[in-house]
Amino acid sequence: QVRLAESGGGLVHYGGSLKLSCAASANFPSINTWGWYRQAPGMKRDWVATISSDGDTQYSDAVKGRFTISRDDAKNTIYLQMNSLEPDDTAVYLCTAHDTFVNGDYWGQGTTVTVSS
Repeated sequence: QVRLAESGGGLVHYGGSLKLSCAASANFPSINTWGWYRQAPGMKRDWVATISSDGDTQYSDAVKGRFTISRDDAKNTIYLQMNSLEPDDTAVYLCTAHDTFVNGDYWGQGTTVTVSS
């Protein structure tokens, strides 16, 4: 089973930047998709971005052009570079990985991002 650990959250002012990291406990070749979701207080969990095993990326309309998802296979880590942050970006950000061998998803515990206006 993969364990995911997010880090990099914090408090930032409007227009600022943060870079989140998600470290996996090991390399699992059966994982073909990595992603970031976020959940604001009292709201449902929303998809933010995805990166596939061959490097294809996708973004929600809310973050497209401001956020960048990337992957470092040597470190078993994915990243989310967040620029031009807005108060609506305030949420707990969670990392996920889809394992094709078990056809299931792993989730981290999340890291909190707060953007002040």
